[in-house]
Amino acid sequence: MIIVRSPLRISFGGGGTDLASYYTKKKGFVVSGAINKYVYITITKPFEKGIYLKYSKSEKVKNIRDVNHKIFRETIKKFSDNLNQIEITALADIPSGTGLGSSSSFTNALIKAIFENNGKRISKRKLAELSCYIEINKLNAPIGKQDQYISSFGGLKSMTFNKNHGVSIKDLKISKKKVKDLEKKLVLYFTNFKRDANIILKDQDDKSKQGNSLIINNLNSVKLIGKKIEKILENGELDKFGIIMNEHWEIKKKRSKIMSNKFINKIYTSGLKNGALGGKLVGAGGGGFLLFYTKNRKKLKKSMLKFGLREIPFKFDFKGTVVLK
Repeated sequence: MIIVRSPLRISFGGGGTDLASYYTKKKGFVVSGAINKYVYITITKPFEKGIYLKYSKSEKVKNIRDVNHKIFRETIKKFSDNLNQIEITALADIPSGTGLGSSSSFTNALIKAIFENNGKRISKRKLAELSCYIEINKLNAPIGKQDQYISSFGGLKSMTFNKNHGVSIKDLKISKKKVKDLEKKLVLYFTNFKRDANIILKDQDDKSKQGNSLIINNLNSVKLIGKKIEKILENGELDKFGIIMNEHWEIKKKRSKIMSNKFINKIYTSGLKNGALGGKLVGAGGGGFLLFYTKNRKKLKKSMLKFGLREIPFKFDFKGTVVLK
């Protein structure tokens, strides 16, 4: 049996500038971190011939063309040496559609597991590139590249998305002590809303392609904030980071009418009144997880419990996508 683990992520600043419709014109820049919440892929050889897939549903087919799950179908078809007798199971710590980049973590883990099953090795950069190929080129998902890269590499990174489609990756220079301090002051709360990120991202993508000045200017602004966040974190000025997250969120909200809603706005306002210096919805928006930076975790937790929200503790993952067995 082969077991592969791939981390989810939280984005700190610059999200949205990693779409080709923006970075091929302006260059993109994102600061992001992998966390210890994972997608797992296992591969075994079943007793009988066929392709057996287990995720939120189960599929058993003889021909890869008959697989319904798009990422499974295209990834197996492209990379697997065994199309006659294979069983693949997918598990996750957090449900999909919650803004933590699970689809890219899933694709990374699946590609890594298939390569391992083929008896081949793959570098972290190549893994991210192939994951982008499946999601963006083959499946035409209107998404960016940050999720595939941060999930593959792990850690706390700044990423520059170049006009020629290349990606430059840099480790944030933060001491271990500051990383631990950051983990203590960052907290995730699930809003109880799941959403399809592709709706928001497609709207942004279409408007960027059309040269919509409001969208382009909005993305320019969050990119500049992303660069400020990189410097602030490397300088160890964590409280400044919390404050600038609020600025980032206020700008990001203007990108789409469905970026937030009355309930999420109410939660966020309560968070700011009860210990949080700042925060934002993680991912494309519209639901999923709220990330807060707080100096008073207990007070914030008490406030969130009034809305029926529970804290999801996490630490950063520095290994990226790895084979466990």
